[in-house]
Amino acid sequence: MTPASSGPARLLRRLVLLEPGEGPMLSAATAYFACLMAGYYLLRPVREAFGIARGADKLPWLMTGTLLAMLLVNPAFAALVSRFPRRRFIPWTYRFFALNLLVFAALFRWRAGHGAALGYVFYIWLSVFNLFVVSVFWGFLTDLLHEAQAKRLFGFIAMGGTVGAIAGAGLTEALSRGQAFGWRLPVALGPGGLMLVSALLLELAAQCALALARRFHLGMAAGAPAEPGPGAWEGLRLVAGSRYLQLMGGYMLLYTITSTFLYLAQGAIVEHTFASRAVRTAAFARLDLWTNLLTLAGQVLLTGRVLRRFRMAGILLVLPVLTLLGFGGLWALPTFGMLALVQVSRRGLHYALDRPAREILYVPLGPEEKYKSKPFLDTFVYRVGDLLGVWAPTALALVAIPAAPAAMAFSAAWFGAAAALGRWNRRVSRDAPGA
Repeated sequence: MTPASSGPARLLRRLVLLEPGEGPMLSAATAYFACLMAGYYLLRPVREAFGIARGADKLPWLMTGTLLAMLLVNPAFAALVSRFPRRRFIPWTYRFFALNLLVFAALFRWRAGHGAALGYVFYIWLSVFNLFVVSVFWGFLTDLLHEAQAKRLFGFIAMGGTVGAIAGAGLTEALSRGQAFGWRLPVALGPGGLMLVSALLLELAAQCALALARRFHLGMAAGAPAEPGPGAWEGLRLVAGSRYLQLMGGYMLLYTITSTFLYLAQGAIVEHTFASRAVRTAAFARLDLWTNLLTLAGQVLLTGRVLRRFRMAGILLVLPVLTLLGFGGLWALPTFGMLALVQVSRRGLHYALDRPAREILYVPLGPEEKYKSKPFLDTFVYRVGDLLGVWAPTALALVAIPAAPAAMAFSAAWFGAAAALGRWNRRVSRDAPGA
């Protein structure tokens, strides 16, 4: 029996709609995303602990600091993209962040009494890192795959990220307790040790990126995708002159604002429903577990088939409609059961449908949009939405506007942006070279 005809291979082809010759590429891309997300989720609990070290009231200021950091990082990355080919600047990006982690690990080890200042710096750094490396990953994938491939394979590749996130979170708990996979470690790992493990995962991600570059002959063959051109500010110029990119930015902004509103509602409902910290922690854990189960099932069984069968214009409307109905339900019935229904379905469908669909929007665009405009929208605009969402309840309270109807208004605006973006996607895909 040949490998291609084996039971696992046949099952994979049915689940992922895999075509001959795509297996090695799919394996490398899935492992690549899994390493990135495992490296981030390994450090996420460290960041959260540092963020509230001197009180949760510091979080809006940390988000403001993150936004300012994004302003510095985006032009620096655009300059790197303008000077070097992808097979060099993509691995360099991950190795630069890995080097940062080595520096942080040394500082946390040698300056045990660092106080909160170093922790705040790390909080801002990781908040930049997690959006940036994921944006570069998806930009790279949209550059390598054509639209039909992306619609079939992005769900399974996204599943690699979900598995990596689960593994990273589990590793953090195990390594912090000094026990991993049933083996007792000589010492429990503190923040510095976890950073070293994350740096190793980033190097593995860089190796996967290099493997994909070799497989697609980037920079080594006449038929390879075009490299980004010169001009560090070209990405911003393209956003300013493109209605399509502006709608992507608006879609991203409104998604983030509504996510923050829902996050604040979740905190209030859980606090009101459960009395003790232990029971609240268990409630949050249940939400995460249900979300991960729905996400994994959707990414394997649903994503590829839905993306192939339905138009992007319809898929982009799913999450805004669900969010609008969800906020209405929470306004009428603010219970934990309603919260679980809204939060789990929204987050699960975001990772299974909305995020892959949003990345496919970039497939017909050129390298400047994918490597210069996209990071700006995925990082800076995203953090602007975070900031607006965090401060919005305070501003609404000053003018006596309830948060729930305001959240529904943002959701309705998001629906309008999604509808317009879907129409523009049809036009851009029709006019793309080779369409």
